[in-house]
Amino acid sequence: MTEAEPDATWEADDLDTIPGLPRHTELLDGALAFRSRPQRSWHSRVTYRLASALEDQAPQGHTVEAHMTIRLSVKDRPEPDVVAATVPYAPDRTRFLPEEVALVVEVVSDESEERDRETKPFKYARAGIPHFWRIEEARGLPVVHSYELDATTRAYVATGIHRERIKTSVPFGIDIDLVRLVR
Repeated sequence: MTEAEPDATWEADDLDTIPGLPRHTELLDGALAFRSRPQRSWHSRVTYRLASALEDQAPQGHTVEAHMTIRLSVKDRPEPDVVAATVPYAPDRTRFLPEEVALVVEVVSDESEERDRETKPFKYARAGIPHFWRIEEARGLPVVHSYELDATTRAYVATGIHRERIKTSVPFGIDIDLVRLVR
């Protein structure tokens, strides 16, 4: 994504009212960020298949969305690739609040490496989101790096690197064959 209007400072709720914004517009540190080129098929496939697999396993009353923003603060409203929330589906929802989010997932692409590895995890942790996954590509397959929030330091602690399957009990019972996400 590229940042727009470096001198302008936007607020999180502006994303709902600015006319003509492109899809997948994020707000980071008060600056609008846009996707600068189309996503690769690999990224899209992993994102949507993961969202579907998580939705199938989420407890009743939870929802899973791909490309839904989270209002972290007045100046931050990132759009993770996948969000698992502890609130039911609402058809008119345009964003989640941090306290509603159980898991946030970023699928790393060439243009988003720094944001997905450094900027966004820091912001998600500071906002109190309990679980974060970062998905990297290795030889065409997804590799999930899982993290859990340390409530004392408000920083993420690594809980594992998952190459063929991720099986965990947090934030809810999850068992996903990672190879099937791309094949």
